[in-house]
Amino acid sequence: MQIEILKSKIHRAVLTEANLNYVGSLTLDEDLMDAANFIENEKIQVVNVNNGERLETYIIKGKRGSGTVCLNGPAARKGAVGDVVIIISYATMDFEEAKTFKPVIVFPREGNKL
Repeated sequence: MQIEILKSKIHRAVLTEANLNYVGSLTLDEDLMDAANFIENEKIQVVNVNNGERLETYIIKGKRGSGTVCLNGPAARKGAVGDVVIIISYATMDFEEAKTFKPVIVFPREGNKL
C-alpha cells in the first residue's frame, strides 16, 4: 500500500513579496530550499497563518541568501507582505517505509534566515 506523508516543511516563514504580475508559483530563497530538501518545480502547499488561506503551487529558485518568500501570479491574492506561512511538501511511499521516515522541518529565523 502507498500513502502520502509529510516530506518537508518550512514552518513560519514570512512573505517578503506578493507579485501579481507573474506567471505563478512561489519564489523561495535557495538556502531555504536546500535546508528543507525542496527542489525547483516541486509541488507544494502554502498555508497562510494570518488569513487561513491554503493553496497548491510549485517552487522556483530565488536568490540564495536573500530570504525571499514571494507568492506569484494569482497566488499573490492569497497573502500579503509580512504574513506568516507554512510551506509543505508531501511524498508517496510504501506504508512500512513511511513508518520510519523522518521529514525535514525548518524553522527560519528573522529575515527568513537559517
